[in-house]
Amino acid sequence: MSDPGSSSTDAPPRGFSELKAMLIPGEVLEAWAIQHRLFALTHRRIVVAATSGRFIALVRRLFGGFDPTDIRWQDLTQVRINAGILGATLSIVAESSADLTVDQRRLVSLTYMGLRRNQAEQVYRICQAHDQAWREKRRVREIEEMRARSGGVQILGGGTPGASPAAASADSSVERLRQAKEMLDAKLITDGEGEAIKARIINSV
Repeated sequence: MSDPGSSSTDAPPRGFSELKAMLIPGEVLEAWAIQHRLFALTHRRIVVAATSGRFIALVRRLFGGFDPTDIRWQDLTQVRINAGILGATLSIVAESSADLTVDQRRLVSLTYMGLRRNQAEQVYRICQAHDQAWREKRRVREIEEMRARSGGVQILGGGTPGASPAAASADSSVERLRQAKEMLDAKLITDGEGEAIKARIINSV
């Protein structure tokens, strides 16, 4: 069986052994693309790959060896491809944090030119699929967090000093209804889900 992204006329590119050595146990190489000889002149300078867990790029150093870059799918924010007659350019934008102890993240943009078109398109499709999957996961998580807030707002200790329990309950319901409307306006929930949440809040008063 041939490797993903290869054809019957392809020989393993330079750096392919380094690429496979980067894989961790259980990680699957789904597709790879190499730089066209016309762009690399005397050797294939760039190898990019999509695995089950991340995007990997190897850029050949001037005096031998490769500099690796890897991006987890959950950090990917944008992927684009520009396919031409002679080759394809793959552009990646991802979140990066230089210090994991600091909650500060920045965007990093990477561009890989001259990739073989059919291989680059295969890598692009896999990147898109993983990007969309993680976008959906983040959307579902945001919905669940907002639902928890809208359904779990409680005023303890009687709320505003001097207010009756009934008034405190009314204030809580108003706040939950407001949060539900914000979710609906942001299109995080459907109209039907919004009506269901509204009904639960009203029935709890």
